[in-house]
Amino acid sequence: MNCIAAVDVGGTKIAGGLFSYEGKLLYDSVAPVTGSAGGEVGIIIQELISSLFRNSTETPISAIGICVPGIYNPDKGTVWAPNLEGWDSYPLLKEIKSITDPDIPVIISSDRSCYILGEVWQGAAVGCQNAVYLSVGTGIGAGILVNGSVAQGIGNSAGAVGWMALTRSYIAGYQHCGCFEYHASGEGLARVYRNYLSELPAHRGELDGISPGKITAKDVFDAWQKKDAIAKRVIGEAVEYWGMSVANLISILNPEKVILGGGVFESAVPLMSQIINEAKKWAQPIAFDQVSIEYSALGKYAGLYGAAFLALESIKGYHNYG
Repeated sequence: MNCIAAVDVGGTKIAGGLFSYEGKLLYDSVAPVTGSAGGEVGIIIQELISSLFRNSTETPISAIGICVPGIYNPDKGTVWAPNLEGWDSYPLLKEIKSITDPDIPVIISSDRSCYILGEVWQGAAVGCQNAVYLSVGTGIGAGILVNGSVAQGIGNSAGAVGWMALTRSYIAGYQHCGCFEYHASGEGLARVYRNYLSELPAHRGELDGISPGKITAKDVFDAWQKKDAIAKRVIGEAVEYWGMSVANLISILNPEKVILGGGVFESAVPLMSQIINEAKKWAQPIAFDQVSIEYSALGKYAGLYGAAFLALESIKGYHNYG
């Protein structure tokens, strides 16, 4: 019996796994990439794939699926990934093909697409034809399933909802990452905390012992749990942004489910009811009554499962997700 290989490329780590055709995770491993750039990241991916082949001797690999942050250009086989230095147009397909059998299909797609595909295959969106996976981590993106197919857009950047405009006044900081991501991503929570800290130099709180430049989203959540005044303000505003974005997705797409995932939402699970209440305020009421808002069933493995599904699709050909 053969298996399929999957790789989930992130800004801080790369995960790899072997799956059965039925969706059982047979083996997985993780390699850190923090501090690596350009071709160094490519080498880590190559080494991880090689290790998957070494661990698949009893179940040969039939295909490889790759989940990447940013935008994949299928015509050139290149990736634009802003959170990986030197990946403005990285030739990832060529790099992978150089170490694999030419008869083994290699399928690459955005993490946004992989997240929703993973949930449709083995997670919270099984059986859905219209669903959205809203990922909030270092950045923000959405995998969008419409009538059974993943929306890609003319340039494969559909779902870049970090650029969703959720305030009236534009500021220069939005140019790099977008309004929504600026305020409510993992990087955004830390950024907004630092901004408030600079405005309130007399503030004494839970993060006083941390240099402002080193504050992380986890630090902000920890401070929020301890009733830090600035952290409460930052998280409260983020709940509003998350709720408004969910409402916009519901009103525009009328999905069966909106699934919340990503590293930040792991900490924000206790806020789900607040996010849902905020979404209800803003969403088209009929569409809101038709949707279920849930936390990811696959958690940190959503991208890996989605990449595995891409590989499976390439050899079985039973569905076309664009």
